[in-house]
Amino acid sequence: MSDTPETPKETRAAEAAAIRRRWITLGEVLAVLAVSISALTLYLNWADKKDERADKAAERAAESRKANSRAAALVLNADSVKDDRIALRPTDPDQVIQSQTILFPRALGIAPVDTTGDPRIEAGWFDGALKKARAKAKLPDDSVGDERLPVVITTRFVVAGDAHDNVALYDIGYGIAGRWIAGHSLALRGISRVESVQVSSAQARVDARWARLTQAR
Repeated sequence: MSDTPETPKETRAAEAAAIRRRWITLGEVLAVLAVSISALTLYLNWADKKDERADKAAERAAESRKANSRAAALVLNADSVKDDRIALRPTDPDQVIQSQTILFPRALGIAPVDTTGDPRIEAGWFDGALKKARAKAKLPDDSVGDERLPVVITTRFVVAGDAHDNVALYDIGYGIAGRWIAGHSLALRGISRVESVQVSSAQARVDARWARLTQAR
């Protein structure tokens, strides 16, 4: 039994149906492609915003670290100077000193001095020991200019509610006059910062600087 041949009308209907199916398939592909493009665009926008937020967060963190670093960078200056006393203050007015420990060269043979709430240098802490150390080092009786006594000052201070420690080598400026028989008078001149030091090497650094200052005469 042979197949019944399709009429031209049936053929046209079948072709039209096939065309519609192709258009439907193409439409589905385009719809999927549009959705994919939209999703990709949304993802790229989200990724860009995420990167922008990350960059801003990194900038804020860097600025915060810089601010903290500046806050923790303590430099001491003389607030007032008398012959027997130097009142100290931080250059940053936002820094509040809580306590200090002053470490002297071993050549003076004196223990570190601790202060609380009143940052200062007093000649009475070291004047007798300094005179003996100068005599041992064969330094002149009278100052040619301002003499220097190296010390390491450990300062505990607060800024913006945060506590910090700072350890630095300083020179105490002083003058000395008189004769060994009549006695010497010591007059404090001021203080100058030399460099930051580590706690573990503080004694070695102050001893080395004392040696350089006394041997260079």
